[in-house]
Amino acid sequence: MPYYFAYGSNMNPARMQARGLEVREAMSGRLPGYALCFDKRAMDRAPGRAYANIRHQTGGVVEGVLYRLADEREIGKLDHFEGTPIYYSRERLAIHCDLGVQAAWVYIANPAFRAPGLQPARDYLAHLLAGQDFLSPDYWASLAALPVHPD
Repeated sequence: MPYYFAYGSNMNPARMQARGLEVREAMSGRLPGYALCFDKRAMDRAPGRAYANIRHQTGGVVEGVLYRLADEREIGKLDHFEGTPIYYSRERLAIHCDLGVQAAWVYIANPAFRAPGLQPARDYLAHLLAGQDFLSPDYWASLAALPVHPD
């Protein structure tokens, strides 16, 4: 079965359902050696707003939701929403979970669409916070404390 690791707005199970993905199981996942950042320009929003991205960071860990998808075709549905291959590339990375280590699809923002000094919009950040059941209390609190773009 294919897996997809969500660290951004797709941590919200309702968003995944609204996007029409057939998910068999959702569980907590961790991606060691990376850090969450908000440097992906939100091309469909006003300037200065960001979407989530990940970057290499020694000692870092990105928490998120590891979804077991119904079959390999399901990830193609997400490509449309993520703007793959233009805005994000899709790679397989090793995600740690209660089952051990699973190879999972992960979206990473393409360099041409990254910029420093961006912030997530309040409504976008709410999607990340909706993944609370899959995140450690400290990680969720760090997300909740993030500055948001002044609307």
